[in-house]
Amino acid sequence: MPFTHRLANEADLPALKALMETSIRQLLPQFLSAEKVEASFAVMGVDSQLIADGTYFVLEEDGVLAGCGGWSRRATLFGGNHTAGRDARLLDPATEAARVRAMYTSPAFTRRGVGRRIIELCEAAARAEGFTRTELGATVGGEPLYRVCGYTPIERMEVPTPSGVTVPITRMGKDLT
Repeated sequence: MPFTHRLANEADLPALKALMETSIRQLLPQFLSAEKVEASFAVMGVDSQLIADGTYFVLEEDGVLAGCGGWSRRATLFGGNHTAGRDARLLDPATEAARVRAMYTSPAFTRRGVGRRIIELCEAAARAEGFTRTELGATVGGEPLYRVCGYTPIERMEVPTPSGVTVPITRMGKDLT
């Protein structure tokens, strides 16, 4: 695979924000109405806690950002810095599932294994810290990838946003043993 990976750092924030916005605007419209795509910005985005925790990866090809995503040992299932309901509580690897979080692929790199590679990196890191399960909050656009990677639906949610429009998210899980 031609991609290289590394942990994201604070200097990456502008590029990550741009990638996330482009990904949402260009990839979600095939799954959601324009109104729900716009509402998605209240639910998704950069979570700088993942960068601070050293659990957020970037994938690059020849120095070009192809995708990003991470995992967390914290309770928040999905969302960015601005998302309501965040929970920074540390999870117990013996009884709780690590979280796979904030996965985005550049539209120029879709269908090239970016998402799968990030999931592999996240699962390996979570396993190394003693987690035996992972969970994530999947968008309708991400759900097919997660199913192929072994994730199964746990709960379907309609997440409310300040605009009153809801965004569909599916909580999914996977056993890592």
